[in-house]
Amino acid sequence: MNNSYFVHPSAIVDEGCNIGSGTKIWHFSHIMTGCVIGENCNIGQNVVISPEVVLGRNVKIQNNVSLYTGVTCGDDVFLGPSCVFTNVTNPRSAVNRRGQYSKTHVGNGASIGANATIVCGHDIGEFAFIGAGAVVTKNVPPYALLVGNPAKQIGWMSEFGHRLTFDKDGIAVCPESKQKYKLENGAVTKIG
Repeated sequence: MNNSYFVHPSAIVDEGCNIGSGTKIWHFSHIMTGCVIGENCNIGQNVVISPEVVLGRNVKIQNNVSLYTGVTCGDDVFLGPSCVFTNVTNPRSAVNRRGQYSKTHVGNGASIGANATIVCGHDIGEFAFIGAGAVVTKNVPPYALLVGNPAKQIGWMSEFGHRLTFDKDGIAVCPESKQKYKLENGAVTKIG
């Protein structure tokens, strides 16, 4: 047992995982061979992390989430309870599609709400916010706020998780951090 991270006695951690210090793995979770988990992550109850999944630092995974081969997450990602990732676009029980997994990347600081579904092959931009129950069927730009089924963009979010309201010049200020953002050509960038 590696003392640099915590594993609840009911969890299973297969040989050959790379787990960062300060990470906590809770009840009934299964961490599979070949995955990489960064420092200070929190893996909730009943989470499955498949081979070749890569998590950055400080990733928070709530209960009942399965991360399948092909999924990677940057730093500071939040995955809400029971959110779902797929890795095959045309699954059939009788057809083995191993080796045909589609990739999905979740950018730094992004949040995915409870019971959201991320259809494979679609990346989530940094600091994007996916609402509870949304079904993502296309790439999500950085800072975008998406809700619904299929998920539609309804606005923009700051790095602190506040909805951004842009003035006539395309400038918004986060009410908590006072960071400034610029909306230009359908994309948001932080400017201060």
